[in-house]
Amino acid sequence: MKLEGKVSIITGAGRGIGKTIALWFAREGAVVVVTGSTEETIDSTAREIRQQGGRAVSILTDVADEESVRRMVEEAIREFNQVDILINNAGIIGPTAPVVSVERKDWDHTLAVNLTGAYLCAKHALPSMIERRSGRIINITSVAGLGGYALRSPYSVSKWGMIGLTRSLALEVGRYDITVNAIAPGPVRGPRIDEVIRRRADEMGRSFEEVEREYIAPIALERMVDEEDIAAMSIFLASEEGRNITGETITISGGYRV
Repeated sequence: MKLEGKVSIITGAGRGIGKTIALWFAREGAVVVVTGSTEETIDSTAREIRQQGGRAVSILTDVADEESVRRMVEEAIREFNQVDILINNAGIIGPTAPVVSVERKDWDHTLAVNLTGAYLCAKHALPSMIERRSGRIINITSVAGLGGYALRSPYSVSKWGMIGLTRSLALEVGRYDITVNAIAPGPVRGPRIDEVIRRRADEMGRSFEEVEREYIAPIALERMVDEEDIAAMSIFLASEEGRNITGETITISGGYRV
């Protein structure tokens, strides 16, 4: 029970990596505030946690909207008195197209959800952490934030920005014993990467199987990673064991080289 008594907010927790982190946090004793933009999925995650004996509430939240984020944090504090851990996981794929074909509205929306959302959640969660002089923020970025990513520039830029936000925040809040780190997954098995590959294959006029092989080729272990790998690292960074790690970007990719 490495997180017993801790109150965590996990964005984008209705499915995928966010849901897996939420379930694992609950098993380690954390109270989980499950947030996301789809009521059905976040309610399902919270219900599953409660069925397994954990404590969870779901709060419908648009991380790109500051008023929505403010209400979410206020509700979490009203319910549980504090916020100890923030996992900024919410994100969208964004457009798959060359820069000259990317619509401004799609560029703006991708950065609003993936990057501005993390800033807003940190902005509103930090006062509770600062007051208690304790806290953990974990930003889920991507190996796309460590190198170029043709046909996915808005997504890549948003993930580069998450790393910059991580390093800047770590310097700002370290004096309050708050750590801020990023996890950069490589390709993660599941429906999301399948959709990414499908869109890329369609844009390039190639087969799904051919593009999938190109995603796996740079991976030393010759396989994609699992959502559980990201959850395990999140628990480590959020626990007492990770107390002296901050400002870092930890890659979990099976040895992916961009």
